[in-house]
Amino acid sequence: MDDDDRDFEHSSLSGAFTCDGEIVEVEIYRFVGETYRWRMEVVHLSGCVRWKTTFATEAEAHAAFLAMIEVVGIRYFVGDRSKARH
Repeated sequence: MDDDDRDFEHSSLSGAFTCDGEIVEVEIYRFVGETYRWRMEVVHLSGCVRWKTTFATEAEAHAAFLAMIEVVGIRYFVGDRSKARH
């Protein structure tokens, strides 16, 4: 089954994140029935950044996002990033 056709559940850590006047949506999710392998995407009007790796916990995924913000800033996620993968 194609991943786009599968049902998924969102983490409670998903949601809007604002920094330096920019807003992105952090999507942390896993497919229904999985008890591991959290996935993450950061969505902005200019595109989406999807992590190639999966995470053991939703907290680990959220920490990875915050670490990216700390290192490269929000601008990494708000430029012309269509189909970017981390």
